[in-house]
Amino acid sequence: MTGAPRLPARARSFGAELGGFATVGVFAFAADVGAFLWLRGPVGLDPLLAKAVSFVAGCSVAYAGNALGPYRLRGRVGAGRWRRFGIFVLVNVAGAAVQLACLWTSRYGLGCTSVRADLVAGAGVGMVLATAVRFWGTRTLVFRATRTPAP
Repeated sequence: MTGAPRLPARARSFGAELGGFATVGVFAFAADVGAFLWLRGPVGLDPLLAKAVSFVAGCSVAYAGNALGPYRLRGRVGAGRWRRFGIFVLVNVAGAAVQLACLWTSRYGLGCTSVRADLVAGAGVGMVLATAVRFWGTRTLVFRATRTPAP
């Protein structure tokens, strides 16, 4: 009796990359929410300023985690560290825009105004689509794989 068929190396590599990205995302999310709660609570900042600062904190944790984790072996193509970080922030802003667009569409386009509908649209559908945008942008725009010339 043979064991389960093994996945091709490329699929295993992609799965490991996706798993690493997701793990880093959990820590970045915790940093974002923790910073926001601290800045709103004990520090007493305005909600929008607190969210802007916590967003940058979450992006910083995500960038560092991805650079030291799943993308640590990727070649650094065409951009310095700060430029890559700037592109990374823009990718995350695009992801945030996707989440807001899902919430806006649900609330104002479809007329779904309950808290449950907001949660499903923003934190459910919006989060899934935004994560897909962030994953694609991170792997293709920020930490691009270098192509080695064929011998």
